[in-house]
Amino acid sequence: MFSNPDDGEMRELIDKGRTVAVVGLSPKPDRDSHRVAAYLQAHGYRIIPVHPRAVEILGEPVYRRLEDIPVPVDIVYVFRRSEDVLPFVEAALRLQPRAIWLPLGVVSAEAAAVAAAHGITAVMDRCMLIEHGRILGA
Repeated sequence: MFSNPDDGEMRELIDKGRTVAVVGLSPKPDRDSHRVAAYLQAHGYRIIPVHPRAVEILGEPVYRRLEDIPVPVDIVYVFRRSEDVLPFVEAALRLQPRAIWLPLGVVSAEAAAVAAAHGITAVMDRCMLIEHGRILGA
């Protein structure tokens, strides 16, 4: 049975996971993915947008696919529906991130199992903005 990391593990992920690839990062400021990524960027994280059509989001160049990212990534944050997550988790394996993070309301036991089988921590149904503020007091 899946369970999210405890607060100590979450603190380590949030503290050391400074490069975040955000799948589904919307160029629209009113979307959750945009608000969360902007918050993380304002708190010193490097954001790598992944979007099939955008060119630049939050001042960063956009990659169409995870497979196109040429730099190491600590966390892959997947803003997609639960049923659409697995292919992105599989694509993220090449990047060997510390964690796969799924936002509030997004859960995929299959994706979590794939991540775990490759030694990657899974976080599901949690908002990194909320967890950052809760754990680090930001």
